Amino acid sequence: MISTLNDLKKGTNVIYEGDPYVIVEANFVKMQMRKPVMQTKMKNLLNGKTAEYNFHQGEKVEEADLQRKKVDYLYNDGEKFFFMSQDDFEQFELSKESLGDTALYLKDGDKVDALYFNGTAVSVTPAPKVDLKIVSAPEGVKGNSAQGRVTKTAELETGLTVQVPLFVKEGETIRINTETGEYVERVNS
Repeated sequence: MISTLNDLKKGTNVIYEGDPYVIVEANFVKMQMRKPVMQTKMKNLLNGKTAEYNFHQGEKVEEADLQRKKVDYLYNDGEKFFFMSQDDFEQFELSKESLGDTALYLKDGDKVDALYFNGTAVSVTPAPKVDLKIVSAPEGVKGNSAQGRVTKTAELETGLTVQVPLFVKEGETIRINTETGEYVERVNS
């Protein structure tokens, strides 16, 4: 049970209206002559929808009991993504809609963390950095580099598009930060 507003911060898992949510934004607000509130934006871990709610001082908030397991990403059929637990080889699927942008960081055979609520997998989290191959990267135009770092758009094997430096070419493998979606470095094959 969460008892103070200060315990409600980004990344905290809570039960709201019977479903597990993760807090994606939390702002402490105190106005004159009013009690403080924690304004939150939360993502439902079951269906991916967001909700905004103001938690008030003294309000009882139940922390979601979630378990983490290592799982292997197997494949997808365009709409559903299939995974297998490394512990008991149990397979499960998650929809593309519930995965959201996470789907763009998944390659066959990747090991990811799965979040379980009441024994059912509700979401997965890829590694903080993943290596993906560039399938399309037009030649960069040199010249306008007075502003500093010059980039071009590259499409990766999963469909993700990122800004990369001009020296990166099609067919190379690059490392991507999954939290920011940004290019980190070129990977030597």
